[in-house]
Amino acid sequence: MSVNKEVKRITTHILQEMKASGEKIAMLTAYDYSMATILDDAGLDVLLVGDSASNVMAGHETTLPITLDQMIYHAQGVVRGAKRAFVVVDLPFGSYQGNSKEALNSAIRIMKESGAHGVKLEGGTEVAESISRIITAGIPVMGHLGLTPQSIYKFGTYTVRAKDEDEAEKLKTDALALQEAGCFAIVLEKIPAKLAKIVSESLQIPTIGIGAGPDCDGQVLVVNDMIGLTKGFKPRFLRQYINLYDGILDAAQSYIKDVKAKDFPNEKEQY
Repeated sequence: MSVNKEVKRITTHILQEMKASGEKIAMLTAYDYSMATILDDAGLDVLLVGDSASNVMAGHETTLPITLDQMIYHAQGVVRGAKRAFVVVDLPFGSYQGNSKEALNSAIRIMKESGAHGVKLEGGTEVAESISRIITAGIPVMGHLGLTPQSIYKFGTYTVRAKDEDEAEKLKTDALALQEAGCFAIVLEKIPAKLAKIVSESLQIPTIGIGAGPDCDGQVLVVNDMIGLTKGFKPRFLRQYINLYDGILDAAQSYIKDVKAKDFPNEKEQY
């Protein structure tokens, strides 16, 4: 029996217990009320209101354009739909990098205006001060290391991070610094599986992997990718569980056909 089946609401404490007992944490992104309701009913442990909304909801090439106001809007719907899952919201690009005071103000706005349960931000030692300051205000923080999409123009590519020794060592140092700063969990994105295993075993807090192998304490995917709503995005780490793109396409085409043929609405579908 999993530790969290009868739980009314997943908390950071329960996520910590799951790591201790070896139960994997299941996390997906969500951006609206309808999807959050379905995923919560399914039993997801954590719902991430990701700045990936910039890509999958708004059609931007990167996560950079999405604003704090837009993140709060998405988070409000998700929080209303999630009765059991722990809801984490990404601090968007530009809302925390300036200084720790700005980071705290952004985090407070998310918590007050959306009712979310925690925030996530990217980076290692360079954001540790901001993390400490946010946590001092009583706000749980999830870290994010490896491929950090907000820094895409610095990296210049979405390929695997921390393959060379220097970057791998920095990632290990950063992970410990984030734990020290008070993070309750860390997302590890697109790093070698062996490194993710070493980092996960070195930490007392849970790690959540995306493209980081099976030894993280949990896994996360972008829900639109996992359910096949996005077309043509097939990275190695993605397992697509259903192809909704084709399903919705077929349904829409059938609807068009029925409307054109005057078959919809029929006698049963009118008043």
